[in-house]
Amino acid sequence: MFRSRSKDDAATPPVDEEPRGRDPQAPKGRPTPKRSEAEALRRAVVKPPTSRKEASRRAREARRAALTKQREALLSGDERHLPSRDRGPVRRYARDFVDAKFHVAEFFLPIAVVILIMSMLPSIQARNIALLLWLVVIVMIVFDSILMTRRLKKRLRAKYPDESLRGASAYALMRTMQMRRMRLPKPQVKRGEEPR
Repeated sequence: MFRSRSKDDAATPPVDEEPRGRDPQAPKGRPTPKRSEAEALRRAVVKPPTSRKEASRRAREARRAALTKQREALLSGDERHLPSRDRGPVRRYARDFVDAKFHVAEFFLPIAVVILIMSMLPSIQARNIALLLWLVVIVMIVFDSILMTRRLKKRLRAKYPDESLRGASAYALMRTMQMRRMRLPKPQVKRGEEPR
């Protein structure tokens, strides 16, 4: 117990280390982390937080880094860092299905602005036309949404029979209501292309 370390180390025979399981020339089976990720991980592992303030600062930085990765993934379409609501092959197919075609709902905002301007005009005819246009646009959006949902469900059942399709239709409907250039994740297919 009170002996010096050198004597203690000399007394115990060296334990044979097990040979490494992987050949240095063989591929390691995982991607090399980015330098910034490796440094951030090393910093986090090296020292535990010393105070609540330090812990909250680290948590805030980690949350900010995760949100930055998520934002980049939404812009690039990288599946690994997408939010959970956008992940998976079913959601990707639903996005591509919506992005490949024109939908009435995506033009709702510009049409609504035109209708609003027409309803503010002093002419009674312009107001009546605006009211009629509201009705026509709403009926067209409902009709287009029903058709799109039925076609999407049919395609998803055929392509992914074992996957859960829960929420895919609502996800696609919400995507149709956004103008194409404002959609996140960004569209990965052009109009007229077949969904992947």
